[in-house]
Amino acid sequence: MSLNDVVSAERLHIGFFGMRNAGKSSLVNAVTGQNLSVVSDVRGTTTDPVKKAMELLPIGPVVIIDTPGLDDKGELGEKRVQKAKEFLSKTDIAVLVADCRTDFSVEDKKLIRLFEEKQLPYIIALNKADLLEKRPGIGEREIYVSAKTGENITQLKEKIGAFAKGVKSDKCIVADLLETGDTAILVVPVDEAAPKGRLILPQQQTIRELLDAHCSLICCQPEELKNTIAMLSHKPKLVITDSQAFERVAADTPKDILLTSFSILFARYRGDLSALVRGAAALSKLRNGDKVLISEGCTHHRQCNDIGTVKMPHWIEKFSGAKPVYSFTSGGDFPEDLSSYALIVHCGGCMLNEKEMLHRIAKATGQNVPIVNYGIAIAQMHGILKRSLEVFPQILAELA
Repeated sequence: MSLNDVVSAERLHIGFFGMRNAGKSSLVNAVTGQNLSVVSDVRGTTTDPVKKAMELLPIGPVVIIDTPGLDDKGELGEKRVQKAKEFLSKTDIAVLVADCRTDFSVEDKKLIRLFEEKQLPYIIALNKADLLEKRPGIGEREIYVSAKTGENITQLKEKIGAFAKGVKSDKCIVADLLETGDTAILVVPVDEAAPKGRLILPQQQTIRELLDAHCSLICCQPEELKNTIAMLSHKPKLVITDSQAFERVAADTPKDILLTSFSILFARYRGDLSALVRGAAALSKLRNGDKVLISEGCTHHRQCNDIGTVKMPHWIEKFSGAKPVYSFTSGGDFPEDLSSYALIVHCGGCMLNEKEMLHRIAKATGQNVPIVNYGIAIAQMHGILKRSLEVFPQILAELA
């Protein structure tokens, strides 16, 4: 797999922020070596965030985000500014682009405070240095650059690369739970919701990680699991299932074999497993009329038996005995004010990067709203949550 085959959620997200006409788009083009963004002398040429997945040497696979100017005016301008600020939640490293011929604006200073509040690594690129007659001394985070002449563009990329080493996560999906030579069975249903001719992203990534860890793996559908286990001369260490098949798979998996789901593994890999497990308790406390937000990180064509809009509400009502009121969001949409919700049920987040998934969880818990993901919710509602967490004894201890 080449670096350009790396999915966006696994790439380092680098956001370029600043005022209109500071030269953000020109600097993005200079850094990437591509005409990624339209540039013009007209203030506010970039009207919406521009995202591009690419390979950026010496860093590797990244997503570059070029945002609108934070001093955009009018009602539409305010919406653009809000959208730019929303991208902070998915940004791993921020670059504040400022015109070096002027002092920092009020908006620049607010942005720096936001970076620091969010503990977001940032660099200040003092652009248009070719137009500056005398260069005052600058701080460690600052660098004079010129998008026009290319001055210090390589050095800027090296600064970003230095931050990247500290940002990159060393989390595993599953490899740390197994030893070389162990066998795992992956239960992968193929139904009307399964993408034709391919596996979904969590399944692909889990398979690759198991292979890299020199573990053996077997894939089967739920109805084949019992026979698959029976034909093995040595029992598998772990069974990993799609959450929708949890109930049947649990019934067919012997108690001495560890069991979990792709969604639970991703709750740990790309989120906060402890917080999501704690959120599961709210499912039994729902009452008629309670507001429940069901949120998915991707956008897709919904099937007639869609898990988010059909199956999940059915399971919730059957388990809780209540009739909540549901709201649904997908893709980049996630409300700022969550306080009216009794519960948030989120997808596994495979299409979100770790930064954004953690941001959503923190936003919910910060407003005292319980949040749980699909896999954990399904396990809870089918009475198998504790069993599905046996592979994580420290999480089980928290539940005790």
